[in-house]
Amino acid sequence: MTPSLKKRFWKDVTITQSDAGFGIQLDQHHLRTPEKAMFIVPTQALAEMVRDEWDAPEGKVDLSVMHATRITNATIDTITVNTQTVVDGIGEYGGTDLLCYRADSPEALVQRQAAAWDPILAWAAKELNAPLNVTTGVMYVAQPDQSVAQLKSKLQDMNPFQIAAMHDLVAISGSLVLALALVANHLTLEQAFAASRVDEHWQKEQWGADEDAEIKEAAKAKEFEFALKFYRAS
Repeated sequence: MTPSLKKRFWKDVTITQSDAGFGIQLDQHHLRTPEKAMFIVPTQALAEMVRDEWDAPEGKVDLSVMHATRITNATIDTITVNTQTVVDGIGEYGGTDLLCYRADSPEALVQRQAAAWDPILAWAAKELNAPLNVTTGVMYVAQPDQSVAQLKSKLQDMNPFQIAAMHDLVAISGSLVLALALVANHLTLEQAFAASRVDEHWQKEQWGADEDAEIKEAAKAKEFEFALKFYRAS
């Protein structure tokens, strides 16, 4: 049996509540993280997501597909004890944000990037007080320190579980600004994901669809959707 597979030994999965938050019990056993910390989440909604993952399997339990459990374990064992380090790592995306690096040709792609990305950057400048510089090509363009600090401050306002979800949203999209616009309800899930795939969709239109690329994009879309669901539940 692989490390990610466990045999189901419990009959009932229940949610417990204490001053610390919401926990999960497998029969009379309290769920713990891989580092043996108590598995406690801040909201009933998140506890229900985890409970459903542990209540669903029959026979063997595949931990690799239990995403709420996986992210929660990482949050408790890693992010809660290294919060500032994680925030700093995510915040670095603000200095190299996808939306700031544009094609210089063909003109149709230039216009498509501008149409998709300029309004989001304008929102960040106005609502987050974080104007960012735009360049063409892949040469690095420095961003105002104050703008990067403003973007990072939004992460510092989040709890560790929300930070964990933001990590995935930013890593999948390549854009801290996009992720912040999404969780602020400035963009819908579909709008944010589409904005992160402008270049890929352009290439597909020019050269046709690639089956492997389509499968990978569908997987990324599901991961992106789940990360937002986890954020909302936290």
